[in-house]
Amino acid sequence: MTALTPTLTLCRTCRAADPALPDLLAQTLAQAGVEAKIQQVDCMSGCQRSQTLSVRQSGKTAYLFGEVTTTDLPHVVTFLRLFQQSPDGNLADARPLGPLRLKAIARIPADLN
Repeated sequence: MTALTPTLTLCRTCRAADPALPDLLAQTLAQAGVEAKIQQVDCMSGCQRSQTLSVRQSGKTAYLFGEVTTTDLPHVVTFLRLFQQSPDGNLADARPLGPLRLKAIARIPADLN
């Protein structure tokens, strides 16, 4: 894993958290040939839209999604491919993300320094 590898963080304390989601996400990414670091943390303050998933990578816009389920995993793969192709992490068109695009809670600009 390098600075060019995105980090995906899942909340593990959401009431509706699926304990199988991190492993299924890792399997889905591996099968798709998409490299990413996956980690879990306690509470990401997205409780109104649990289960939350953040995507960060150095020098790129960060994203926070809520209400992520196993049915979103193919769309997470699509997102990561587009995210990795984008020099700044911004997507010109979110429609390829299907229903995942409607689960975006925040888009956080990268540090401009």
